Amino acid sequence: MATRTHAREAVVVLLYAYSSGNTDIRKFAPMMLEQKKIKNMQLEFALNLFDGVVSHLDDIDKIIIDSLKSWDFNRIGVIDKCIIRLGVYEMIFTNLDIPIIINEALEISKILGSDNTSRFVNGILDSIGKNNNIRNKG
Repeated sequence: MATRTHAREAVVVLLYAYSSGNTDIRKFAPMMLEQKKIKNMQLEFALNLFDGVVSHLDDIDKIIIDSLKSWDFNRIGVIDKCIIRLGVYEMIFTNLDIPIIINEALEISKILGSDNTSRFVNGILDSIGKNNNIRNKG
């Protein structure tokens, strides 16, 4: 049975496809998720996350860009960006505790990212999470 972490991991993969130009990925998302054994409530959870990130992408990216100190947003790897986008979406639009959101992002970054992804994702999400207004932006 798939966990919410598995669902989030699959959402990052869908976001990667979307970010890489496959804007029709939503049509295939339910089938792809079910192939990964993500069903029922977890399927609904994953689709809601994906749809939420995509529908608020400009706002999410602005928050990420505003948090970057000496890094160019366009230089962030696509997987890293997708993991961060999902984390920022959850910070803004869910009631999940921010440390849990960051921990989930770190677990996904260890699976899908490169050697430096975890540290990078942690730094960005921690900085955004410490912004007292983050919960008020949703």
